[in-house]
Amino acid sequence: MQPILQRRASGVQLHLTSLPGGRLGPAAYAFVDWLQSAGQSYWQVLPLNPPDRHHSPYKSGSAFACWPGLLERPHASVHPGEEADFREREAFWIGDWERTAGRRGVRDQVRFEREWRALREYAASAGVSLIGDLPLYVAPQGVDHRTHPNLFAAGFVAGVPPDRFNAAGQLWGNPVYDWPALQRTGYRWWCERLRRAGALFDLTRLDHFRGFVAYWAVPAGARTARAGRWRRGPGAAPLLAAQRRLGSLSLIAEDLGVITPAVERLRQQLDVPGMAVLQFLCNHELDLDRATRGRVLYTGTHDQTTLLGWWGDLAEGPRARVRQALKRRSLSAGDDRSQLLALAASTPAPLVIAQMQDVLGLPAAARMNTPGRAAGNWRWQMPAGAATVALARQLRGLAADADRLA
Repeated sequence: MQPILQRRASGVQLHLTSLPGGRLGPAAYAFVDWLQSAGQSYWQVLPLNPPDRHHSPYKSGSAFACWPGLLERPHASVHPGEEADFREREAFWIGDWERTAGRRGVRDQVRFEREWRALREYAASAGVSLIGDLPLYVAPQGVDHRTHPNLFAAGFVAGVPPDRFNAAGQLWGNPVYDWPALQRTGYRWWCERLRRAGALFDLTRLDHFRGFVAYWAVPAGARTARAGRWRRGPGAAPLLAAQRRLGSLSLIAEDLGVITPAVERLRQQLDVPGMAVLQFLCNHELDLDRATRGRVLYTGTHDQTTLLGWWGDLAEGPRARVRQALKRRSLSAGDDRSQLLALAASTPAPLVIAQMQDVLGLPAAARMNTPGRAAGNWRWQMPAGAATVALARQLRGLAADADRLA
Protein backbone atom coordinates (compact mmCIF):
# COMPACT_ATOMS: atom_id res chain seq x y z
CA MET A 1 0.00 0.00 0.00
CA GLN A 2 1.27 3.46 -0.83
CA PRO A 3 2.38 5.61 2.12
CA ILE A 4 -0.20 8.23 1.15
CA LEU A 5 -2.94 5.86 2.33
CA GLN A 6 -1.38 5.05 5.68
CA ARG A 7 -2.33 8.19 7.59
CA ARG A 8 -4.85 10.99 7.34
CA ALA A 9 -3.39 14.21 5.99
CA SER A 10 -4.23 17.38 4.14
CA GLY A 11 -2.57 19.85 1.80
CA VAL A 12 -3.03 22.82 -0.50
CA GLN A 13 -2.84 23.20 -4.27
CA LEU A 14 -1.14 26.38 -5.47
CA HIS A 15 0.83 26.59 -8.68
CA LEU A 16 4.17 28.39 -8.64
CA THR A 17 2.85 31.06 -11.03
CA SER A 18 0.14 31.81 -8.46
CA LEU A 19 2.65 32.72 -5.76
CA PRO A 20 3.14 36.46 -5.19
CA GLY A 21 5.63 37.30 -7.93
CA GLY A 22 4.92 34.03 -9.74
CA ARG A 23 8.29 32.31 -9.36
CA LEU A 24 10.66 30.44 -7.07
CA GLY A 25 12.43 32.34 -4.32
CA PRO A 26 11.36 33.94 -1.02
CA ALA A 27 7.62 33.63 -1.73
CA ALA A 28 7.95 29.86 -2.24
CA TYR A 29 9.88 29.39 1.01
CA ALA A 30 7.39 31.60 2.85
CA PHE A 31 4.55 29.43 1.56
CA VAL A 32 6.27 26.30 2.89
CA ASP A 33 6.55 28.02 6.28
CA TRP A 34 2.88 28.91 6.10
CA LEU A 35 1.88 25.33 5.22
CA GLN A 36 3.87 24.02 8.17
CA SER A 37 2.21 26.49 10.54
CA ALA A 38 -1.19 25.50 9.08
CA GLY A 39 -0.58 21.82 9.87
CA GLN A 40 -0.48 20.82 6.19
CA SER A 41 1.56 17.88 4.90
CA TYR A 42 1.41 18.46 1.13
CA TRP A 43 1.89 21.22 -1.42
CA GLN A 44 0.54 20.41 -4.87
CA VAL A 45 1.63 22.35 -7.96
CA LEU A 46 0.60 22.11 -11.62
CA PRO A 47 3.05 20.94 -14.32
CA LEU A 48 6.41 22.72 -14.19
CA ASN A 49 6.97 22.45 -17.95
CA PRO A 50 7.12 25.54 -20.21
CA PRO A 51 3.56 26.76 -20.86
CA ASP A 52 2.06 27.30 -24.30
CA ARG A 53 1.18 30.71 -25.76
CA HIS A 54 -2.06 30.69 -23.76
CA HIS A 55 -0.06 30.16 -20.53
CA SER A 56 -1.28 26.58 -20.09
CA PRO A 57 1.28 24.19 -18.55
CA TYR A 58 -0.80 21.24 -19.83
CA LYS A 59 0.18 21.70 -23.49
CA SER A 60 3.90 22.22 -23.07
CA GLY A 61 6.53 22.09 -25.77
CA SER A 62 8.47 19.58 -23.64
CA ALA A 63 7.37 16.73 -21.37
CA PHE A 64 10.75 16.82 -19.58
CA ALA A 65 12.08 20.40 -19.40
CA CYS A 66 11.09 22.81 -16.63
CA TRP A 67 10.15 26.41 -17.35
CA PRO A 68 12.98 28.92 -16.81
CA GLY A 69 10.32 31.61 -16.34
CA LEU A 70 9.94 30.23 -12.80
CA LEU A 71 13.56 30.87 -11.84
CA GLU A 72 14.44 33.24 -9.04
CA ARG A 73 17.96 33.74 -10.43
CA PRO A 74 17.81 33.22 -14.21
CA HIS A 75 21.32 34.62 -14.72
CA ALA A 76 23.12 32.65 -12.01
CA SER A 77 26.41 31.08 -13.10
CA VAL A 78 26.56 27.38 -13.94
CA HIS A 79 29.77 25.46 -13.31
CA PRO A 80 30.90 23.22 -16.21
CA GLY A 81 31.02 20.22 -13.89
CA GLU A 82 27.47 20.91 -12.74
CA GLU A 83 26.29 21.01 -16.34
CA ALA A 84 28.19 17.82 -17.21
CA ASP A 85 26.61 15.96 -14.28
CA PHE A 86 23.14 17.13 -15.35
CA ARG A 87 23.74 16.06 -18.95
CA GLU A 88 24.79 12.60 -17.78
CA ARG A 89 21.74 12.16 -15.52
CA GLU A 90 19.26 13.53 -18.06
CA ALA A 91 20.91 12.15 -21.21
CA PHE A 92 17.66 10.69 -22.54
CA TRP A 93 16.08 14.08 -23.30
CA ILE A 94 18.47 16.97 -22.71
CA GLY A 95 20.10 16.76 -26.16
CA ASP A 96 16.68 17.01 -27.82
CA TRP A 97 15.88 20.05 -25.67
CA GLU A 98 19.22 21.65 -26.50
CA ARG A 99 18.44 21.48 -30.22
CA THR A 100 15.36 23.59 -29.47
CA ALA A 101 16.52 25.86 -26.64
CA GLY A 102 20.27 26.03 -27.24
CA ARG A 103 23.13 25.84 -24.74
CA ARG A 104 21.45 28.51 -22.59
CA GLY A 105 18.42 26.22 -22.40
CA VAL A 106 20.53 23.44 -20.90
CA ARG A 107 22.00 25.80 -18.33
CA ASP A 108 18.50 26.98 -17.45
CA GLN A 109 17.58 23.37 -16.64
CA VAL A 110 20.63 23.14 -14.35
CA ARG A 111 19.58 26.37 -12.65
CA PHE A 112 16.06 25.06 -12.22
CA GLU A 113 17.24 21.78 -10.73
CA ARG A 114 19.43 23.71 -8.28
CA GLU A 115 16.63 26.02 -7.11
CA TRP A 116 13.96 23.29 -7.05
CA ARG A 117 16.16 20.86 -5.13
CA ALA A 118 16.83 23.50 -2.49
CA LEU A 119 13.10 24.20 -2.13
CA ARG A 120 12.27 20.50 -1.96
CA GLU A 121 14.87 19.90 0.75
CA TYR A 122 13.55 22.90 2.70
CA ALA A 123 9.99 21.59 2.38
CA ALA A 124 11.05 18.12 3.54
CA SER A 125 12.70 19.64 6.62
CA ALA A 126 9.35 21.31 7.36
CA GLY A 127 7.42 18.06 6.92
CA VAL A 128 5.86 19.17 3.63
CA SER A 129 5.88 16.82 0.61
CA LEU A 130 5.61 18.17 -2.95
CA ILE A 131 3.01 16.82 -5.38
CA GLY A 132 3.38 17.31 -9.12
CA ASP A 133 1.00 16.89 -12.03
CA LEU A 134 1.84 14.80 -15.11
CA PRO A 135 -0.33 15.35 -18.22
CA LEU A 136 -0.98 12.18 -20.20
CA TYR A 137 -0.37 13.79 -23.59
CA VAL A 138 2.29 16.02 -25.15
CA ALA A 139 1.89 19.11 -27.31
CA PRO A 140 1.55 18.81 -31.09
CA GLN A 141 4.89 19.56 -32.75
CA GLY A 142 6.56 19.91 -29.36
CA VAL A 143 10.06 18.55 -28.79
CA ASP A 144 8.80 15.06 -27.89
CA HIS A 145 6.48 14.85 -30.89
CA ARG A 146 9.16 16.05 -33.33
CA THR A 147 11.96 13.93 -31.87
CA HIS A 148 9.99 10.68 -31.51
CA PRO A 149 7.37 10.77 -34.29
CA ASN A 150 7.43 6.97 -34.44
CA LEU A 151 5.86 6.82 -30.95
CA PHE A 152 2.70 8.67 -32.01
CA ALA A 153 -0.23 7.50 -34.16
CA ALA A 154 -0.55 9.48 -37.38
CA GLY A 155 -3.97 10.77 -38.38
CA PHE A 156 -5.52 11.09 -34.90
CA VAL A 157 -5.58 13.61 -32.06
CA ALA A 158 -6.76 13.42 -28.46
CA GLY A 159 -10.01 14.57 -26.91
CA VAL A 160 -12.93 13.40 -24.80
CA PRO A 161 -16.41 12.42 -25.98
CA PRO A 162 -19.58 14.49 -25.59
CA ASP A 163 -21.00 14.54 -22.06
CA ARG A 164 -23.48 16.48 -19.96
CA PHE A 165 -21.03 19.38 -19.70
CA ASN A 166 -20.16 19.70 -23.40
CA ALA A 167 -22.44 18.40 -26.16
CA ALA A 168 -19.59 18.50 -28.69
CA GLY A 169 -17.03 16.87 -26.40
CA GLN A 170 -13.58 18.38 -26.01
CA LEU A 171 -11.13 18.46 -28.90
CA TRP A 172 -7.70 18.74 -27.24
CA GLY A 173 -5.64 18.31 -30.41
CA ASN A 174 -2.69 16.52 -28.77
CA PRO A 175 -1.07 13.64 -30.66
CA VAL A 176 -2.11 10.22 -29.39
CA TYR A 177 0.37 7.43 -28.72
CA ASP A 178 1.14 4.50 -30.96
CA TRP A 179 1.11 2.08 -28.05
CA PRO A 180 2.39 -0.96 -30.02
CA ALA A 181 5.38 1.14 -31.12
CA LEU A 182 6.04 2.14 -27.51
CA GLN A 183 5.74 -1.50 -26.45
CA ARG A 184 8.48 -2.46 -28.92
CA THR A 185 10.84 -0.07 -27.11
CA GLY A 186 9.99 -1.51 -23.70
CA TYR A 187 8.06 1.71 -23.00
CA ARG A 188 11.39 3.50 -22.60
CA TRP A 189 9.95 6.98 -23.21
CA TRP A 190 7.31 6.52 -20.49
CA CYS A 191 9.83 5.02 -18.09
CA GLU A 192 12.06 8.05 -18.52
CA ARG A 193 9.15 10.43 -18.08
CA LEU A 194 8.12 8.78 -14.81
CA ARG A 195 11.74 8.74 -13.66
CA ARG A 196 11.89 12.49 -14.28
CA ALA A 197 8.69 13.01 -12.29
CA GLY A 198 10.12 11.03 -9.39
CA ALA A 199 13.25 13.18 -9.47
CA LEU A 200 11.15 16.32 -9.10
CA PHE A 201 8.30 15.32 -6.78
CA ASP A 202 7.50 13.18 -3.78
CA LEU A 203 4.16 12.24 -5.32
CA THR A 204 2.74 12.72 -8.83
CA ARG A 205 -0.85 13.04 -9.98
CA LEU A 206 -1.16 11.17 -13.30
CA ASP A 207 -3.61 13.16 -15.40
CA HIS A 208 -6.31 11.43 -17.50
CA PHE A 209 -5.47 8.02 -16.02
CA ARG A 210 -8.39 6.40 -17.83
CA GLY A 211 -6.48 6.91 -21.10
CA PHE A 212 -4.35 3.88 -20.21
CA VAL A 213 -7.46 1.71 -20.51
CA ALA A 214 -9.14 3.41 -23.48
CA TYR A 215 -8.74 6.84 -25.06
CA TRP A 216 -10.90 9.00 -27.32
CA ALA A 217 -9.14 9.31 -30.70
CA VAL A 218 -10.45 11.97 -33.09
CA PRO A 219 -9.51 12.01 -36.78
CA ALA A 220 -7.07 14.83 -37.46
CA GLY A 221 -8.89 17.73 -39.06
CA ALA A 222 -12.27 16.99 -37.45
CA ARG A 223 -14.07 20.11 -36.27
CA THR A 224 -15.35 18.62 -33.01
CA ALA A 225 -14.65 15.62 -30.80
CA ARG A 226 -17.96 14.07 -31.89
CA ALA A 227 -16.08 12.38 -34.75
CA GLY A 228 -13.92 10.38 -32.36
CA ARG A 229 -14.16 6.84 -31.08
CA TRP A 230 -12.77 4.83 -28.21
CA ARG A 231 -9.53 2.97 -28.85
CA ARG A 232 -7.95 0.46 -26.51
CA GLY A 233 -5.02 1.68 -24.43
CA PRO A 234 -2.03 -0.32 -23.13
CA GLY A 235 -3.44 -1.07 -19.69
CA ALA A 236 -0.89 -1.50 -16.92
CA ALA A 237 2.05 -2.35 -19.21
CA PRO A 238 3.81 1.08 -19.32
CA LEU A 239 3.49 1.59 -15.59
CA LEU A 240 4.63 -1.94 -14.76
CA ALA A 241 7.62 -1.46 -17.07
CA ALA A 242 8.45 1.72 -15.14
CA GLN A 243 8.10 -0.12 -11.83
CA ARG A 244 10.57 -2.74 -12.99
CA ARG A 245 13.09 -0.06 -13.96
CA LEU A 246 12.51 2.44 -11.17
CA GLY A 247 11.00 0.59 -8.24
CA SER A 248 7.74 1.69 -6.65
CA LEU A 249 5.89 4.63 -8.22
CA SER A 250 4.30 7.28 -6.00
CA LEU A 251 1.21 8.21 -8.00
CA ILE A 252 -2.33 9.55 -7.70
CA ALA A 253 -4.63 8.39 -10.50
CA GLU A 254 -6.72 11.25 -11.88
CA ASP A 255 -9.60 8.93 -12.72
CA LEU A 256 -12.32 11.47 -13.44
CA GLY A 257 -14.64 11.35 -16.44
CA VAL A 258 -16.17 8.24 -18.02
CA ILE A 259 -14.90 5.60 -15.60
CA THR A 260 -15.52 1.94 -16.34
CA PRO A 261 -14.92 -1.17 -14.21
CA ALA A 262 -11.74 -1.75 -16.25
CA VAL A 263 -10.35 1.61 -15.10
CA GLU A 264 -11.11 0.69 -11.49
CA ARG A 265 -9.43 -2.70 -11.90
CA LEU A 266 -6.31 -1.06 -13.34
CA ARG A 267 -6.07 1.40 -10.47
CA GLN A 268 -6.48 -1.40 -7.93
CA GLN A 269 -3.93 -3.58 -9.75
CA LEU A 270 -1.37 -0.78 -9.48
CA ASP A 271 -2.40 0.01 -5.89
CA VAL A 272 -2.65 3.75 -6.47
CA PRO A 273 -5.29 6.02 -4.92
CA GLY A 274 -7.93 7.53 -7.18
CA MET A 275 -9.31 11.03 -7.10
CA ALA A 276 -12.60 12.59 -6.05
CA VAL A 277 -13.82 16.21 -6.26
CA LEU A 278 -16.08 17.69 -3.60
CA GLN A 279 -17.94 19.87 -6.11
CA PHE A 280 -18.79 16.86 -8.28
CA LEU A 281 -19.87 14.73 -5.33
CA CYS A 282 -22.13 17.42 -3.88
CA ASN A 283 -23.86 17.96 -7.21
CA HIS A 284 -25.45 14.52 -6.84
CA GLU A 285 -26.85 12.30 -4.12
CA LEU A 286 -24.36 12.46 -1.27
CA ASP A 287 -22.55 9.36 -0.10
CA LEU A 288 -19.30 11.02 0.85
CA ASP A 289 -18.03 8.09 2.90
CA ARG A 290 -18.31 5.62 0.02
CA ALA A 291 -17.12 8.03 -2.67
CA THR A 292 -13.97 9.20 -0.89
CA ARG A 293 -12.66 6.06 0.79
CA GLY A 294 -9.21 5.26 -0.60
CA ARG A 295 -9.19 8.39 -2.77
CA VAL A 296 -7.54 11.78 -2.67
CA LEU A 297 -10.31 14.35 -2.27
CA TYR A 298 -9.95 17.79 -3.88
CA THR A 299 -12.23 20.71 -3.11
CA GLY A 300 -12.00 21.54 -6.83
CA THR A 301 -9.62 21.36 -9.76
CA HIS A 302 -7.81 23.97 -11.83
CA ASP A 303 -10.52 23.55 -14.49
CA GLN A 304 -13.39 24.43 -12.13
CA THR A 305 -14.71 27.51 -10.48
CA THR A 306 -13.79 28.17 -6.87
CA LEU A 307 -15.66 26.46 -4.04
CA LEU A 308 -17.60 29.62 -3.16
CA GLY A 309 -18.29 30.33 -6.84
CA TRP A 310 -19.76 26.85 -7.16
CA TRP A 311 -21.71 27.17 -3.91
CA GLY A 312 -23.28 30.43 -5.02
CA ASP A 313 -24.56 28.80 -8.24
CA LEU A 314 -25.66 25.52 -6.65
CA ALA A 315 -29.32 24.56 -7.06
CA GLU A 316 -31.47 24.38 -3.95
CA GLY A 317 -31.79 20.59 -3.97
CA PRO A 318 -28.05 19.81 -3.83
CA ARG A 319 -27.52 22.72 -1.45
CA ALA A 320 -30.08 21.27 0.97
CA ARG A 321 -28.33 17.87 0.85
CA VAL A 322 -25.01 19.53 1.69
CA ARG A 323 -26.64 21.35 4.60
CA GLN A 324 -27.99 18.03 5.89
CA ALA A 325 -24.58 16.42 5.59
CA LEU A 326 -23.02 19.28 7.55
CA LYS A 327 -25.66 18.95 10.25
CA ARG A 328 -25.15 15.18 10.55
CA ARG A 329 -21.44 15.78 11.03
CA SER A 330 -22.00 18.67 13.48
CA LEU A 331 -20.20 21.05 11.12
CA SER A 332 -22.80 23.81 10.84
CA ALA A 333 -20.78 26.48 12.67
CA GLY A 334 -18.87 29.17 10.80
CA ASP A 335 -19.19 30.67 7.33
CA ASP A 336 -19.79 28.76 4.10
CA ARG A 337 -16.07 28.51 3.34
CA SER A 338 -15.24 27.02 6.74
CA GLN A 339 -18.13 24.57 6.61
CA LEU A 340 -17.27 23.27 3.14
CA LEU A 341 -13.58 22.85 4.01
CA ALA A 342 -14.58 21.05 7.21
CA LEU A 343 -16.91 18.79 5.23
CA ALA A 344 -14.07 17.75 2.94
CA ALA A 345 -11.73 17.19 5.89
CA SER A 346 -14.31 15.04 7.71
CA THR A 347 -14.46 12.38 4.96
CA PRO A 348 -12.61 9.04 5.02
CA ALA A 349 -10.29 10.25 2.22
CA PRO A 350 -6.70 9.61 3.35
CA LEU A 351 -5.63 12.93 1.80
CA VAL A 352 -7.65 16.10 1.22
CA ILE A 353 -6.27 18.84 -1.04
CA ALA A 354 -7.85 22.30 -1.02
CA GLN A 355 -7.17 24.85 -3.72
CA MET A 356 -5.64 27.95 -2.19
CA GLN A 357 -8.46 30.00 -3.69
CA ASP A 358 -10.85 27.90 -1.61
CA VAL A 359 -8.78 28.29 1.54
CA LEU A 360 -8.93 32.05 0.98
CA GLY A 361 -12.67 31.92 0.29
CA LEU A 362 -12.42 33.66 -3.08
CA PRO A 363 -15.23 34.06 -5.65
CA ALA A 364 -15.44 32.63 -9.15
CA ALA A 365 -13.25 35.39 -10.59
CA ALA A 366 -10.23 33.68 -8.97
CA ARG A 367 -10.60 30.42 -10.91
CA MET A 368 -7.47 29.22 -12.68
CA ASN A 369 -8.85 27.96 -16.00
CA THR A 370 -12.10 27.86 -17.95
CA PRO A 371 -11.92 24.94 -20.45
CA GLY A 372 -12.83 25.92 -23.99
CA ARG A 373 -11.76 29.53 -23.50
CA ALA A 374 -8.30 30.35 -24.86
CA ALA A 375 -7.72 33.79 -23.33
CA GLY A 376 -7.59 34.96 -19.73
CA ASN A 377 -6.62 31.68 -18.07
CA TRP A 378 -3.72 30.59 -15.83
CA ARG A 379 -3.13 34.13 -14.54
CA TRP A 380 -4.46 34.16 -10.99
CA GLN A 381 -1.92 35.14 -8.34
CA MET A 382 -2.34 35.14 -4.59
CA PRO A 383 -1.98 38.70 -3.24
CA ALA A 384 1.05 39.31 -1.06
CA GLY A 385 0.10 38.93 2.59
CA ALA A 386 -3.04 36.87 1.89
CA ALA A 387 -1.66 33.77 3.65
CA THR A 388 -1.99 35.22 7.15
CA VAL A 389 -1.20 33.84 10.56
CA ALA A 390 -4.91 33.86 11.37
CA LEU A 391 -5.72 31.85 8.26
CA ALA A 392 -3.01 29.30 9.11
CA ARG A 393 -4.48 28.99 12.58
CA GLN A 394 -7.95 28.32 11.14
CA LEU A 395 -6.66 25.70 8.71
CA ARG A 396 -4.64 24.04 11.43
CA GLY A 397 -7.76 23.84 13.57
CA LEU A 398 -9.69 22.15 10.75
CA ALA A 399 -6.85 19.63 10.29
CA ALA A 400 -6.72 18.91 14.02
CA ASP A 401 -10.49 18.43 14.30
CA ALA A 402 -10.40 15.94 11.39
CA ASP A 403 -7.32 14.09 12.68
CA ARG A 404 -5.24 15.30 9.74
CA LEU A 405 -2.66 17.37 11.60
CA ALA A 406 0.86 17.07 10.21
